[in-house]
Order: sequence, then structure tokens, then C-alpha cells
Amino acid sequence: MRSLRLLVPANIRHNSGGNVYNARLAQGLRALGVEVEVIAADGSWPEATAKERRRLGGLLGAWGPQAEITAGTVTLVDGLIACGAPDELEYAAAARRQTWVLLHMPSASHPGNEARSLSAATGVICTSTSAAAGITSLHGLTDSHVALPGTDPAPVAEGSDPPHIIAVAALLPNKDQLLTVEALARLQDHAWTASLVGSDHADPEYAELVRAAVAGHGLEDRIRLMGQLTGAPLDAEWNRADLSLLVSKAEAFGLVVTESLARGIPVIIRDGTGAVEALAFGSLAAGETDVRDGMLPGAAVDLSSNPAEGLAGAIRQWLEEAGLHTGWRAAALAARENLPGWETTARTVMDIVGAPPKERLPQPGPPVDNEA
Repeated sequence: MRSLRLLVPANIRHNSGGNVYNARLAQGLRALGVEVEVIAADGSWPEATAKERRRLGGLLGAWGPQAEITAGTVTLVDGLIACGAPDELEYAAAARRQTWVLLHMPSASHPGNEARSLSAATGVICTSTSAAAGITSLHGLTDSHVALPGTDPAPVAEGSDPPHIIAVAALLPNKDQLLTVEALARLQDHAWTASLVGSDHADPEYAELVRAAVAGHGLEDRIRLMGQLTGAPLDAEWNRADLSLLVSKAEAFGLVVTESLARGIPVIIRDGTGAVEALAFGSLAAGETDVRDGMLPGAAVDLSSNPAEGLAGAIRQWLEEAGLHTGWRAAALAARENLPGWETTARTVMDIVGAPPKERLPQPGPPVDNEA
């Protein structure tokens, strides 16, 4: 495989884990000598107009000889797009195009369409084992591949006094920054500061609720909403952090977890999400499947009952118990040494899509576009 097209959703503009993975995968493949074209597909994916879907079909090579794709080119489609375009993937299969789906997280909103798209694809690459398990459970798909995220090397965080807590994620209901604020509000008798780092434009209404919660608890001087940061400002926030939080209600992997560990910063996550895999990622020796008790660089907390108190309790324990604080830090520093880079991810993907594609049954001709 020497040429690959990566189709990404144009409507996801904030610094999401999926966007980071897609960008770093493209860079890694290019470093391996693969010609990569990244195309932002227009549409409010997984929703799109008929014209946008037909345009996507052209990018996939679904409409036959006149298609916008050369023979032998492999196309890798972000799962958010794929679950909104099952017809187009089926026609691409009929045209015998090599069309793979890169699935970051199973679709909760379009499971039927997703099942069709994944079935039609040449193959499916999941970015976590939890995503692969999810589509097995939802769709009975058992032959997907996994290409876990890489991590960029980073300097060890210096930390702060008093301890500084960081939560890096766009302000979105699933990321549950409201829970973080409510938990921290229960810890005002302890010394700490916190930053919520992430886009406040992805869901302005939710961002306003988070601001109101901070103000309502009188925490404006202790919890800062930083907006989306990149480059030196983001590096500075990471450098002053002592603890990272990722309490998403659903998470396929959680890149921010390994980004934290790359800096020697322990992480508290919500138990039962794919972030559990990320938390243990750098702590597993070759061939191991479980981390020994007490060796995790942080904690996976059960937040199924009274989540604010549960999260507050975990943070309180870290603040109060010097041995736990030191142990988590030591485990994070140890995990830092074992995190694979993005070149590993890129080589895994290249090896997967370079394998002979499976045969597809022919499908009927392209649909008629009746939209004016």
C-alpha cells in the first residue's frame, strides 16, 4: 500500500481525541513512505444531505469508472462519517473499492446504519479494544482489527504548590465537567487549584452551565475555564498539573489519559469506560493483561451511585494521603517509559490495510439524487 485517502468529518473542529488520532496517523503513515491525502468531508456527520452523501460516494469511488479515485488506492473513512453513509459504502463495495472504516467509538445514535456500513467495508480498524468489543456486542462483528493510539514524548510535569488539577476535554455533556465542578466544590477545605482546558464552542449552552456552576459555588478563583489551548499555552498547563481527570460518561479509549502519563501525571477516570484500558496502557509488561494491585498510575472510580461524592472522595484521598500521592506519581513516571509512539500505530494500520481485501457481493447501481 503506497497511497491512502483518509476521510475525516469536516464538522468536528474542536481538538477531539478522534481528530488527534487521525492527524497523527496521517503523519505517521507519511513517515513510513505512504502517500496520504486527508480530505475533510462536508456534512454534519453522522447527518448529511443527499448531495453531501453523493459527494462522499464519489470520494469513495462508489459510482464506477468516473469516480474520483485511482485504482489501488486505499480509502480509510472515519466511523462518524461511515455510520451516516451506509448506501455509499455498499456501492463502494460493489465497485470493489478498498474502503476501510476507522472506528473511534461505536455509534449510539445510528446503530442500524453503522451495522450496514461496517458490513460493507473492506475491513474495520478500531482505535481501542473497547470499541472492538462494542461492535462485536452490537453488531456481531468479530473480525475487526485494533490499532491503539500512540503517544508523543513529553517532558515530566513540574507540578504546583498547592496541587493543580487539570481536565483536558471539550466542554461537552459526555465529558461531564459539571460533575468535576460539583466534586471539587466538596473539597473547598483543601488547598488546590484546577483548570478545565477545552473548547467552549462545541456546545455553548453546556459551557455556560459549567461557568454558572463554577460561579454558583464561588470557585472562580480556584477553577479556571481556559478554552481550547494548543502549543506553548497548553504545554504550560500540563507542566503545572499534578493530577488529571477524565470522567466522561462514555469513552472508547481516552487519549488524554496517555497524554497525562507521558508527563508523569496520574489520572482519575470513570470506571466502566474505555479509559480503563488507557490508564493501564503503560503499566503492562509484555504479555501481561492485568496490572498488579496498587500499580495503576491513578484510579478508575465507580461513579454509578452518587457520582459527585464518589469523585470527591477519590480526589480527597489523593490530597490527604501522602503515600497514595507519591505512589500514583511513581507509577505514572514508570508508565511514561512504556508508552508506544505514533509510529507504532501507523505501522499497525499500514500492515492491516496492506493485507488482501476480502471479497464483497455486488450491489445494485447508484441511487438517484433527487435533491435540488
